[in-house]
Amino acid sequence: MKSYHVRMYHPFPAMRSWEHLAAIAGIVVVPLLMFVGFSLFTGIALPSVFENLGVSIYRIVTALIISIVLGWTAAVLFYHGPRSKVALPAFDVLQSLPTSATLPIATLYLGPSDATVIIFLVFTIVWPMFFTVVSSLKQVRKDWVEAVQMSRISGFDYIRLFLVPVSVPGLVTGTIIGLGEGWEALIATELIVHAPRGLGSFFDSFSTDIWSTTFGILALLAVIFAVNKLIWLPLLEWSHTLIEE
Repeated sequence: MKSYHVRMYHPFPAMRSWEHLAAIAGIVVVPLLMFVGFSLFTGIALPSVFENLGVSIYRIVTALIISIVLGWTAAVLFYHGPRSKVALPAFDVLQSLPTSATLPIATLYLGPSDATVIIFLVFTIVWPMFFTVVSSLKQVRKDWVEAVQMSRISGFDYIRLFLVPVSVPGLVTGTIIGLGEGWEALIATELIVHAPRGLGSFFDSFSTDIWSTTFGILALLAVIFAVNKLIWLPLLEWSHTLIEE
C-alpha cells in the first residue's frame, strides 16, 4: 500500500537568493513609483491616493477571508455523499445568478457602507473557491482515501493531515480566480452604491479626465500584478508540493 505525507516546502523559495530579492524589490517599487507619478500628474495628494487604495484593499481582503472560510467549509461538507447530489446543483444555480441583484437589497438595509461592498464581493469571490476545492477533493486518489480510512484518523487530525493538504491547491487556484473577478466587482460596486472613499469613488472624482483615469488604472494593475507575482503564484506552486507519494 502506498502512503503519503505532507511536504513542508517553503512557499516562497524566491526569497533564498539576492537576485530574486532584487527582482522582488523591483516588482514592489514599480507600483509605488506609478502612484507617486499619478499623484504628481493629477495634483492629488499622495496620502489621499493611498488612503483610498487602503480602504479598497481592506474591503477586498475582508471579503476574501470570509469567502475562504465559507467556500472551503461548504466544499468539505458537500463535495461527496448523498448531500452532494442536492447541494452541488443548488450551488451551481446560485453561482449563475447575477450577483448585482443583491446590491439593491444590501444597499436598502445597510446603505453605502463597507458591509454592502463586502457582501457583494463575497458573492463574487466565494464561488470559484467553492468549486475548485470541490474539484480538488473529488480528484483525490483512491489509495490515499483508503490509507486515511485504514489509519482511522478523525477529528482535527483528519482535517490537518488530509483535508487541508489535498484541498489547498484548489483553494489557491480558486482564490486567484476569485480575486481577479473581485477586483473588477470592487470598483463597480463602489461606483454603483456610492461608497464613501475607496477606488471606485476615487476614480469617479476624475472620470472626465481620460489621462488621469488611464494612469490610475495602470497603477492599480501594477499593484494587482505585484500581488499575484509575489504571493499567489508562489503559493500556487507550493500548494502542489504538499502531498507526495
